[in-house]
Amino acid sequence: MTFAELGLSEDVLRAITESGYESPTEIQAKAIPICLEGKDVIGASQTGTGKTAAFALPSLSRIKPLGKPQILVLEPTRELAHQVAEQFEKYGKHTGLKVALIHGGVGYGKQDEQMKNGADIVVACPGRLLDHFFRATMRFGEIKCLILDEVDRMLDMGFMPAVRKIVALCPWEGRQTLFFSATMPPALSTFAQWCLTDPTEITVARREVAATVKHAFYPVSMDQRDELLIALIAKDDFHSIMIFTRTRREADSVSQMLTQNGLDKVTVMHSDIKQSDRMKALKGFKDGDYNILVATDVAARGIDISGVSHVINYRVPENAEDYVHRIGRTGRAQAEGDAYTILTADELDFAVAVENFVGKKIMREKIDGFDYAYTALLDDKPARPIRKKRPAAPRRRRR
Repeated sequence: MTFAELGLSEDVLRAITESGYESPTEIQAKAIPICLEGKDVIGASQTGTGKTAAFALPSLSRIKPLGKPQILVLEPTRELAHQVAEQFEKYGKHTGLKVALIHGGVGYGKQDEQMKNGADIVVACPGRLLDHFFRATMRFGEIKCLILDEVDRMLDMGFMPAVRKIVALCPWEGRQTLFFSATMPPALSTFAQWCLTDPTEITVARREVAATVKHAFYPVSMDQRDELLIALIAKDDFHSIMIFTRTRREADSVSQMLTQNGLDKVTVMHSDIKQSDRMKALKGFKDGDYNILVATDVAARGIDISGVSHVINYRVPENAEDYVHRIGRTGRAQAEGDAYTILTADELDFAVAVENFVGKKIMREKIDGFDYAYTALLDDKPARPIRKKRPAAPRRRRR
């Protein structure tokens, strides 16, 4: 199948051709025809499958320039909002449609200007979007397509009250709603029933890791985690590495440790860093100014960074689903990649949960020449406790 067979507008097809794309991904091939019909959609697709284009291409094909917001896209993080706005500009460059990017962490000046100049498409984070509504710089009366992206992430981050207010502000009659979420907990299921009308459900590769990715657990004692991380980085030739930590403080600590060990092209990204520095770190990593990005899960969900050769989990993620999102940063578009996870004894339960979630055993591996301190995790066949037989009870004599 080609994009030309899906029914997209000529202006959008022209932009796709100029971008060098020929065949749609599975989520695109399934979602685009349904979206073009104006139907509501619930879509579940793992990162790296082309989900953004699956909703951007048909929504761009269905509207004409009006100078008022007609497409509204809600995103949980500023980085995702930036990425999605760029995609709308890329695919809509021949349509005459204008895009506004709305999020916190920066001033209102540029955003006010974009809205004043007549934005047809608004890509926004919920909190700042409501600020614009109360400041009368955002109006919802002409919204024809509402796109809720990474909704489970917005739930996790506490944005759902704001999202509900925004949905209620949009027109109900004639509105198409596209709802994308990797998971559907009960709270989201109830919300979806409220805001969607007879939706078509599309699910693509929710739990799979790319077949081109080699992934492994590397057991080590708790006090050798940093040493093993350095050894993992040194053992392979790498183009770019993403290292995931659980906390912002840990990300800063790991970044400093790597720099102290002679790795000078390291940057860090998490929510405590101001927005301009986060975007600078992301751009520098994409452009090759940095070859190691240490990040919390704020960077795992949906951020499009191609060419990542290695992903390293500094700790096993507590949420098994986060493993899939993290690993999805490498092995994209059928490229090969490596995904390593440092495993210590206190994380065994998390490791088992990850294996159950992805439905396969993940190999335990060792680094040749590494001076391991002993941990039972390194035993190929952990010793079983010796159970002594209980002595037989003395027989009672019959009288």
